[in-house]
Amino acid sequence: HVRSRRQRQMCIRDSRNNGWVIWLTFAIGLLLSVSPMPQFMEVFRPMWLALLVSFWTLAVPNKVGMTTAFVLGLAEDVLYGTLLGQNALILTLITFLVLSLQQRLRMFPMWQQSLVILVIFGIAQLIQLWLSALTGNRLPTLALVWSAVISALLWPWISFALRDLRRRLHIN
Repeated sequence: HVRSRRQRQMCIRDSRNNGWVIWLTFAIGLLLSVSPMPQFMEVFRPMWLALLVSFWTLAVPNKVGMTTAFVLGLAEDVLYGTLLGQNALILTLITFLVLSLQQRLRMFPMWQQSLVILVIFGIAQLIQLWLSALTGNRLPTLALVWSAVISALLWPWISFALRDLRRRLHIN
């Protein structure tokens, strides 16, 4: 009994100290979102940061929420050189939708989660398209929705990989 109690206490202590892993995945997501790609493949770039924020919002909503999404969105705005607050708004909207559907999403099988992620990211991309058209930064084209499709296809792999990482490092 003493050994199992000590192990539980160690796991609790370890889980408090592993919050840096979440931020490391966000940093990797930011790097992936600005990594160079051929011009013709740019419309197929996954929404890396949105995928990571969505996963961590589902997994640990007490640590990752709308404030985290807003701060990361501002960082994305600075990296992309877009209108300050544009990506912050989109990422916060995605996080709000994931949080509002959190209990249902956790119960869905992976293919249904991917469909819900597709709808959420599709809505976010359409709002991004609308904002870009309003500011005159980009020609309005529905090719932007491809990144939502690619992200939804990547969701099962990202989810499984991060779930395994979460279990190994006892992130709660």
